[in-house]
Order: sequence, then structure tokens, then C-alpha cells
Amino acid sequence: MGQAPNAVAERPRPRQSATGDSRTFAALDLGTNNCRLLIATPTARGFRIIDAYSRIVRLGEGLSRTGRLSDGAMERAIHALSVCADKIGRRGAQRVRAVATQACRSAANGAQFVEEVAARTGLRLSIISPREEARLSVAGCLSLLDREADAALVLDVGGGSTELSWIDLAAPGLDVEPRRLAHWRLPIRAWISVPVGVVTLAERFPEADPPDAAWFRSMVEAMKSHIAPFRDADCLREAFTTGRAHLVGTSGAITSLAGLHLGLPRYDRNQVDGLWMTRGECEAAAGRLIGLSQVERGRQPCIGSDRADLVLAGAAILQAVQELWPCERVRVADRGLREGLLLSLMSERRRGRSRRRRGGRAADPA
Repeated sequence: MGQAPNAVAERPRPRQSATGDSRTFAALDLGTNNCRLLIATPTARGFRIIDAYSRIVRLGEGLSRTGRLSDGAMERAIHALSVCADKIGRRGAQRVRAVATQACRSAANGAQFVEEVAARTGLRLSIISPREEARLSVAGCLSLLDREADAALVLDVGGGSTELSWIDLAAPGLDVEPRRLAHWRLPIRAWISVPVGVVTLAERFPEADPPDAAWFRSMVEAMKSHIAPFRDADCLREAFTTGRAHLVGTSGAITSLAGLHLGLPRYDRNQVDGLWMTRGECEAAAGRLIGLSQVERGRQPCIGSDRADLVLAGAAILQAVQELWPCERVRVADRGLREGLLLSLMSERRRGRSRRRRGGRAADPA
């Protein structure tokens, strides 16, 4: 991919509708594997989605070998981002936040790619830290936490990294509505970001055709080796060993396992998001896939050819976490970072309005 043309005097902006709406928010997440967009308006208890987009772009394809984003991967991503920019413009969103994660964080040409995205689409991507990625994912899943439990582990499996956040559900303030709880004040007791996701793990362990249990086990053990040394969450371990904790899993691989478990003829977010699965049901779904070739997995309606070579890597990451932090209940989340971004934007808007009101009162004569 070439450099942004020097002759451009002003970078293009996403095409705006004639009347932009200050109550319309857009959140865009460009990950190692996916490009996802949500456009929404706030409601009394959260937000209402008015447009959405998701496309597998595999931005991090080959990154673990070369250390760079490839030309083909960048072009695929820019094509998807152009679609997002058009949607944002047509919906008249006035408050937009677009973020990039592990692929752009780790690539030698990640910053250059972000500049070219701005030049060609008008979208200004912010490369966020692993810490902020973890916190935003937790904020997006907040309404799925079981407040009767004592602890929860939010597992966000991405293409190039995996974030684990341990939540103290006994902490005060969790009764606040999700859209009023600032993401930086979440009761996260400990967190870790592992620079391994479904793309990097699958590239590290090329599968035979058909795959076998030993190959799958090697992925599980590799992931466990990254997580096991982390001890900062040990204060919550008793809640897990005594059955007073649960897991929340947010990733395309985990939602695919849930769709397979339900036997859905086509993917249905309404049936998957918020679904409770047992640990045994998760392992049974993975076991069914291990016996299938990549082509056969691609024929599964909730997986498809785009995710067929990655879903077992995601299942291996999930199993590694379940073995290290055993809990019987797993809640499936078809939500995460984008929803956290939307809630963060809406929280910032409310704080700004509150400060202006306080300033106005202070200026009034006594």
C-alpha cells in the first residue's frame, strides 16, 4: 500500500447528512480479524441501535510472521472502513469514536496505516491500550453480569490478543444503570492482556485435515502457559472454587459455539446474546468441531467459511481459561468493546452537560 498522497490539502471526512443529530453516536472497532460498527441513540436505560456493520477483514493476517500489516490486509480493512464512514455520514452521527486494537498496536507500520485510513476515509482511528480495551469490553458486558454471584471473569477473545478481567461483584456501585457507570470506575479487581488471539494461535498451530485432539490440546496448553503465571486475581479464586463465580465470554468464536450448541439453522443474536451454557456444553460443542474438517466446519450455519479456520483456536482459548479458573456457568456475550465505546461516549456527553449546568448556576447572581 502506498503512502497517503501529499497533494491532499484536507483529509476527507465521512459524508454527513444534511442535519446531523447530536444524540446519534457511532462506535467503530477495528480488530485483528474484524471491523465492527454500531450506530445508536441513547434511551432511558441504555441505547437503541439504528445501524450496524460487521466484516471479517483479517487485518492481522501474517502479522505474527512478518511484524507488518500486509498490503492486501490493509486494503480489505480500508474497504470496510469506507463502508463504515458512509454509514456514519448517512446517519448523521455527530459523536464518533473509532478505535484500533492489537494488530495496529503491534505492527511496525500500524501508525502509517492509521494515517492512510484518515486520508482515504476521513475516519480517525485511535490505537487504544490493552488496558482500555479490557475496560471497554467489561463496560459493554456489564448488563450480563449475574449480581447474585460474588465474582465474574470477562473473557474477550480477539484476533490478536485476549483480555481477561476479574470482576468483584460484591463491590459497591454495581446497581447503577450501565449507561451511567463510567468505564474507568468499574469494579475490576485484576486484568491481564495476552498477546495471543484466534488469528495468532491458529497461525502458530496449523491444523491437519482433519484436525485431532492432540493438535487441539497443544493450543490449550500454549494458552494456559500465558495465563497461569498471573497471580493478581488470586484474591477472587475462592469464589470460583466454591461455585460463586461465573464466566462471561465475548468473541465470535464463543458465539459460534453457542449457535452450534443451540442447533440454530442460522445465527440469531437474540437467542445467543445472554445465553447461559455449562462448561460441559462448551467442551461438547468444541468436541463436535474437532471431528470436522475445515470445509465441514464452514458449512455450519453459525460458523461459515470466514471463521472455519479460527473457531477451534477460540474454543481452545476458552477451554484454557476454564481449566485455570473453573466455573460451571458461562454466559455468552454478543457484545463487548463497541457497546462499551457507546456507553463511554454517552457518559462523556452527560458529564459535559452536567458541568455546563453547574457552571451556569455558578454564574447566576445570588
